[in-house]
Amino acid sequence: MEKRFANGTLALRGVDLDIGRGDFLSLLGPSGCGKSTLLRILAGLIAPSAGSLDWPTAPYDARGAAQPKLGFVFQEPTLMPWATALANVALPLRLEGMPRAEREDRAASALARVGLAGFEKAYPRALSGGMKMRVSIARALVTSPDILLMDEPFAALDEITRFRLNNDLLTIWQEARFTVVFVTHSVFESVYLSERVVVMAARPGRVVREIAIAAPYPRDEAFRTSAEYAALCRTVSLGLGEAIAA
Repeated sequence: MEKRFANGTLALRGVDLDIGRGDFLSLLGPSGCGKSTLLRILAGLIAPSAGSLDWPTAPYDARGAAQPKLGFVFQEPTLMPWATALANVALPLRLEGMPRAEREDRAASALARVGLAGFEKAYPRALSGGMKMRVSIARALVTSPDILLMDEPFAALDEITRFRLNNDLLTIWQEARFTVVFVTHSVFESVYLSERVVVMAARPGRVVREIAIAAPYPRDEAFRTSAEYAALCRTVSLGLGEAIAA
């Protein structure tokens, strides 16, 4: 796959990835390596200049194109400040035309799933950064997506909140087993979360290494402080160093 923008910038070249149903895959690389661009292509927000996406198990839309059900979590929570947490989460269902009672029930369940039961009537201004991100994740999950795309969702959070959300995300993923493609700059986060880390280099963006993270789930603080985790982080860090030098 290739992506060249109108100004001539070649953002991606020769990207060839297989992502299986239920996989947790992280895209890791320096700024400018095309991680977010690739994520937006997967989401259908922009089109590749060359190559294609193949969704062999996805349902077809009205035009006969394969279209998986996607959820997208951006770097910022992007919540409507005038709406409650419940209304923010229910928005995708409202746009689908779902009746109010049903969409509010599903939105409340999604909030409970991310640990925000009891905050349905709270407005974004009353929520911490971590809580706002939980609302954003609940909004992505409320439609029961087949694929969850996450673009550095925890990068702006403090370390304690980030660790907690990493754990909660893994719990939700293990329960539902949707596919996750997770963009991050953090070696430590990519190793802790993923089954596979795809390391990308810049100018143009391309895949330079794929590293399997064979540690079993569930993962917890014992894993985070283990020699196995340290060794895996070293392997991925060396791969990132190769990508930066490439």
